[in-house]
Amino acid sequence: MYDVILLSLAEGSPADAGACGSSCGGCGVLEKEACDTPRVPVRECADALKAGGALVEMITAHSDAEIDEVIARLDGPTRADGLTWPASDSRVRLVVASATDGQLRAVVRRLVRRYAPPPSKRPADLAADRTVPDLPPIAILPLDVANTTDLAAQLGLPRVPSAVAEAVLSGRTRRLDLLRNDGGSVTVDGALVGGVDDDGRALPWRGRVEVDDAVLSGGDDPILACAIGNGAGYAEFDGLRLLAEGNAEDGTVEVAVAVPMLVKKRFKGTKIRIEVRRARGRAVSVLPRDGELQFLDDGVAGSMNRKRSWWTEAGAWAVYAG
Repeated sequence: MYDVILLSLAEGSPADAGACGSSCGGCGVLEKEACDTPRVPVRECADALKAGGALVEMITAHSDAEIDEVIARLDGPTRADGLTWPASDSRVRLVVASATDGQLRAVVRRLVRRYAPPPSKRPADLAADRTVPDLPPIAILPLDVANTTDLAAQLGLPRVPSAVAEAVLSGRTRRLDLLRNDGGSVTVDGALVGGVDDDGRALPWRGRVEVDDAVLSGGDDPILACAIGNGAGYAEFDGLRLLAEGNAEDGTVEVAVAVPMLVKKRFKGTKIRIEVRRARGRAVSVLPRDGELQFLDDGVAGSMNRKRSWWTEAGAWAVYAG
């Protein structure tokens, strides 16, 4: 049978998302030891795994280094070229307990950092359209059971702890596309570029948005929002449909920009219509024209003041799907 690691991210860990995801109501409310206590879904999943014959270890990580220690147990034998890649037949299976897609992303990012070879040591057996080998599958244990828009919900993955355990024990997996970016991170669901004011209204911004060879905005349009979708988490913004379809298994990224357009009507004056421009491709870049630009990436807030690029790597990571 398999060894299963149930990994949770603790308060103050590099989860990118601010909250630890516990029932304490947010980080800083309880003492560190309380946040380290396995949450109910984690314990229930562990019990179901043990009932299925697995050896289970529950780990709470407080840092990237501690996440890396867990991931190292998925390593295969050192290759002749000196690279460390994941084992193809590992006895260890990993479950990530996550309250947000940002927490899930934190673990996937460390998988990429461990197994992506440096450009100077790129091996001949790495696919031409990849910078990473096939990453080892992970199971997602959602801690926010009421969330209907996170990645696990979009993919139709099991959400009940016993069902997650069953998926891990079955060994059935789905390979998913991964968005990498030149900021050194990854995107498992999507990003929304553009800020809002104190009332939640979009703040227009200008920037050049390109998808492969298609230009969605040359930098002169007042853009209300730009959605970059590996999944469907950012398909809508302020009631407006941006992405036509979220698909994390088609090898492409879908991008949409919402631009207000003045429409003159005879005898009726001028009205504003929101035009949504869409494109699909392997890579997207956003170049701000007016200084710092806010964005959300897998629900994690950030900002940029120079060009940022995302590119998709088809089938680079995988989940246990039951």
